[in-house]
Amino acid sequence: MENSEEFTRSGYWYPDAESASTVDVLNLLRRYRSAETAMRARTRVSMKMNETDLVALRFLLREQRAGRIVRPIDIARMLDISTASTTTLIDRLEKGGHARRERHPTDRRAGVVVPTVSSDDEVRDTLGAMHRRMLALVDEMSDRERAVVTRFLAGMTSAIEEASDLDQELRDVIRSHEESEGEAGE
Repeated sequence: MENSEEFTRSGYWYPDAESASTVDVLNLLRRYRSAETAMRARTRVSMKMNETDLVALRFLLREQRAGRIVRPIDIARMLDISTASTTTLIDRLEKGGHARRERHPTDRRAGVVVPTVSSDDEVRDTLGAMHRRMLALVDEMSDRERAVVTRFLAGMTSAIEEASDLDQELRDVIRSHEESEGEAGE
């Protein structure tokens, strides 16, 4: 993990001509992302799970709290993975004691996936204190401060999502170029 002094000392790739406050905000955002990434890695290690399994488990817990039934196809769609990969993922979650397969309550031909109570407890034990600190921090903010932070985070999310659209466009251009080169070489 990068240290916090390095974040504040350098403008990283941001030009020196920009105001210090802009660089400070972006560096603090990078520091937050780095801390969040490290926390997710610690969680995966402590729960003996990979990233995809952890995302699937969080999805199962969230859907359960909302009172929604989760079918294997729902997991596949959420993760954008094949049904075969979903079966393997559910097998891992079952083997690790994080989820179990059950019959659908109204369609006996279908199956559902539910998180185990112990897995819910483990996630709460692992992440509960951090979530309470985060909630306390947001609770201390005024309505105006929350509105500013919300607008900022929504804008940053849009900036990143637009970049991923550009990444896909670039991949499409490269693939098209490679295909045309392949046809020319035949």
